[in-house]
Amino acid sequence: MQTNTKFSPEAIAIKRIDNYPGRPTIIFLHDSLGCIELWRDFPEKLGALTNCNVLVYDRQGYGKSCPFSYTKRDNYYLELEADILNQLLSFWNIDNVILFGHSDGGSIALLTAAKYPEKISGVITEGAHVFVEEVTLNGIKEAIELYKTTDLKSKLQKYHGDNTGEMFWAWAGTWTSDEFKSWNIERFLPSIQCFLLVIQGRDDEYGTLEQVKTISTKIAGKSSELVIPNIKHTPHKEAPELVLDKSTEFINQLLAN
Repeated sequence: MQTNTKFSPEAIAIKRIDNYPGRPTIIFLHDSLGCIELWRDFPEKLGALTNCNVLVYDRQGYGKSCPFSYTKRDNYYLELEADILNQLLSFWNIDNVILFGHSDGGSIALLTAAKYPEKISGVITEGAHVFVEEVTLNGIKEAIELYKTTDLKSKLQKYHGDNTGEMFWAWAGTWTSDEFKSWNIERFLPSIQCFLLVIQGRDDEYGTLEQVKTISTKIAGKSSELVIPNIKHTPHKEAPELVLDKSTEFINQLLAN
């Protein structure tokens, strides 16, 4: 497994809102091309609706965080991100956590809940992956073509600056490699004991509903599902009010138990 020897918690960009002493912190985990800014005001809205504190951060190599300290990912890179999140929780002194993860961030949320169950009281995922599908690879290949032929690169540079090139190819190159076709984290799911809300757009261009079914049926804890018709890979942007409503309902029920 690759190591990240140059990782430093101080080099991670964060946005933290602590308005509710004694209440949980919702930590938002961005997707493979995401960052703090691309969440817009969704985290603040969910925090206000649930009376929860909020923390959003740019993973290493993204947004305003420090650059990658390695140039090639292996099949364990998302597990490494879960380990890093565990280190960050200790650094931030946060031990009452609800995770909200989108895409890669959803997979990291699942892995963190499996590996560090004592710290995670609930998880919301959007478009999370637990294995590789052909539709995922097709979506990434389309993104590569857009990166090469449209203004996608310049749009990403607005948010990621000098990190953009390495960030994009770390994702696209890893997922489309022959090695990564065998990537699978289903073995971690039975270790997840907390409650889950599994969200996915029915028209998600990066994954089928088999991802939702696998997550829901293999975890040890209880789960509920929200599959949204006519929605693709970013439900919190495409159907924000519905996702806010269902996420608020989930968190309120979680905290009432």
